[in-house]
Amino acid sequence: MNKITMRVLKTVEEMQLVQQLEEIVWGMGAIPVHQTLTAVKNGGLIIGAFDEEKLVGFSYGFAGYQNNEAYLCSHMLGIHPDYQLQGIGKKLKEEQLIVAKEMGYKLITWTFDPLESRNAYLNVSKLHGISCTYIENCYGEMTGGINAGLPTDRLQIEWWIASDRVEKKWEPCNVIFANPFQTVLSEQNQPILVEADSFDPTGQGYEVPIPQQFQEMKKESPETALQWRLQIRKIIQTLFSKGYALVAVRKTDEPVNYYQFVQRTTIPLQTKEN
Repeated sequence: MNKITMRVLKTVEEMQLVQQLEEIVWGMGAIPVHQTLTAVKNGGLIIGAFDEEKLVGFSYGFAGYQNNEAYLCSHMLGIHPDYQLQGIGKKLKEEQLIVAKEMGYKLITWTFDPLESRNAYLNVSKLHGISCTYIENCYGEMTGGINAGLPTDRLQIEWWIASDRVEKKWEPCNVIFANPFQTVLSEQNQPILVEADSFDPTGQGYEVPIPQQFQEMKKESPETALQWRLQIRKIIQTLFSKGYALVAVRKTDEPVNYYQFVQRTTIPLQTKEN
């Protein structure tokens, strides 16, 4: 593989390349060119990853505004199937951070499935985002394939790109993480979450198990996947309601990884401008 290069995309022709890659990655209709082109002309940002002149990855974000603050809403990140698992997604996000700072943004947001621990590891352990917002059934229930009947719950990432959390790669130190949750294996060799009798978080930090292979679970045992969805929804919503935020993923050799939560107030999110 040749060296992957990054560049900001602005032209109609470049938007058409993004469309083509969208269809390859997701197998469905792409965002219209007139929409993406308008977005990048009005505070949005699309960055392409190229192998020579071939577009092999992209990130797409548009301008957002809430609570009297502008931010970049990073809506899509796609990598060509032949180029996945090569670190291109991380490189796209790093380039997005650099350009977004130049544009004056302090915050970038995006969402991901709470049960996709690989995505979570990139978002919080590598990029040092945080999450303290849980969105139930964000896009409505999907009607076909392995996602049928599964609510599209999402965690929202806050990436405070000018904070010590991001710039100095801050991580919690000397935190005792309680883990009140156990897992067992089903007859299909899938992990099953055994909930604690009661869960009223008041400690320094908590670990919550998340299946390592959720896509495989959806194919082999959709009932187990739905059970995880509903259980994790309740647990994470409880943590967020008590002021905790997701800050890290601890990888293991078990069928599960562990999300790590600490109090949001302990995380250095203030920007230099503040």
